[in-house]
Amino acid sequence: MRTLYVSDLDGTLLQSNERTSGYTNNIINRLTAQGMLFSYATARSHHTARKVTAGMTADIPLIVYNGAFVIDNVTGERLLETYFDASADALLDDLFAHNVYPIVYAIIGGQEKFSFVPELCTRGMRLFLDSRKGDIRMNVLHHADALHTGNQFYITCIDEPEKLRPLYEKYRGAYHCVFSRDIYSGEQWLEIMPQAATKANAIRQLKSLLHCERLVVFGDGKNDIDMFQLADESYAVQNADDELKQLATAVIPSNDADGVAHWLEQHVPGAIK
Repeated sequence: MRTLYVSDLDGTLLQSNERTSGYTNNIINRLTAQGMLFSYATARSHHTARKVTAGMTADIPLIVYNGAFVIDNVTGERLLETYFDASADALLDDLFAHNVYPIVYAIIGGQEKFSFVPELCTRGMRLFLDSRKGDIRMNVLHHADALHTGNQFYITCIDEPEKLRPLYEKYRGAYHCVFSRDIYSGEQWLEIMPQAATKANAIRQLKSLLHCERLVVFGDGKNDIDMFQLADESYAVQNADDELKQLATAVIPSNDADGVAHWLEQHVPGAIK
């Protein structure tokens, strides 16, 4: 029976320094070379995911932007894509009406870009953008209306919880929304994606593409709930959200203890110990 193994990145496969360890890289590289079918599913872009997993050379498809894209790790080709429909324009205008000015991810002129208006950025947005200095996808704008540009697929709001929670409640039924605090900065985020852009949907398509009958997943946060519900087996790291632990097949050692890599080394059939 062909099994697909999928891990979240931040707080799960990545350690607290926002990097995969040498041990994790070595285990995954070795097991995929032996035939393990593995991917990771992250809210990150392909661009930043590749940076934080430097040393992981496995030829694996990557689920990024919480499922909006599935990317070929070798060529960078978008194998699966999910975009907003025309309703995104009204959504953005409503955010603006509530004095929320997001970072908008879109394909513009064939290139992946994230757009923002510096004059309208919150402290939390500036913290995030400072961590992306030099990123070729950065697209600085000077008027909120320009955020409507391109084929949009991901909207990130970073602001005060009392401003974002009503918007989350308003739109959670129409879009795939994730309302959570960033595990590194503690800032409140509201991420809004097309309804079909979920980790579970991307995994379901990838599982079919790879002709797998079984799914094993690993995670730590609320945005991993949908893939836990889809999986045959699901493992929460020790540092995971309590709600996710309740859904897990079992709890494994933390991200800083390389819990996922240890589990794979011990349980993947045919692994050379």
